[in-house]
Amino acid sequence: MKIIVTMGRGGTGKTSFVSMMADYFIRKGDAPLLLVDLDPDQNLGEMIGVDLEAEGRMTVAELLEDTFIGKGGTTVGVAPSDRIEHRIWRDGLYEGKSFDFLALGTKWVEGCYCMPDAALRDALSRLTKQYMYVLIDAPGGLEHLNRRVTADVDEIFDIIGPSSKSFAHLLRARRVAEESGIHWKNFSSIGGFLFPESLGERAKEINEIRYLGKIAQDDEVAQRVIEGLSLIGLDHNLPGPDSVRLILQAAGY
Repeated sequence: MKIIVTMGRGGTGKTSFVSMMADYFIRKGDAPLLLVDLDPDQNLGEMIGVDLEAEGRMTVAELLEDTFIGKGGTTVGVAPSDRIEHRIWRDGLYEGKSFDFLALGTKWVEGCYCMPDAALRDALSRLTKQYMYVLIDAPGGLEHLNRRVTADVDEIFDIIGPSSKSFAHLLRARRVAEESGIHWKNFSSIGGFLFPESLGERAKEINEIRYLGKIAQDDEVAQRVIEGLSLIGLDHNLPGPDSVRLILQAAGY
């Protein structure tokens, strides 16, 4: 089992990358996969063709609210993450043919994401061993790294955009991960679909962060994202999926 975390500033194409990465592993027969959406915006489900509400599933944040607010549960005594773990498997996990899916979800009540993050972290520690790959779509911010939703990972992919802020985010993300005690085997950068080829050399010069290439601009991918259609099952010869294949092969997959 390998855990791959994809992160980056908003709008760089990280969620579409995660979706096409999942499709690449499915085509290779490297299944089952577990896909995890840590982004409160919840874009990953749409891009992999899963509507949790329609499937009768709930996000981790919804499960917490339902358990401790809707049903009047208490957080005293047993840790909240232990108390709802069975509900994450029963009511939160979408189970598909080639992949399963969990989402952290949007937290509508006052307070930070500490409790949803902790619940998901504890659940993942017991669930992940049955999968070949766990693909995590992390949000643009770095707070989830601080809370160590995943403490031991094989790969961290940071999708960078065409700005100095993306390069700054890349360096900050690595530092936050390191100082938060997250252990990884490889930390890599990937150019987003708007990332100019000319900046590739700059990315290669960053110490201890390997640059794997860029995601190709793809009109079919862009149209599907606009229409809310799944990126699973795209023609693998299209520029987008083909560039993701080359990136993952460069990473050793």
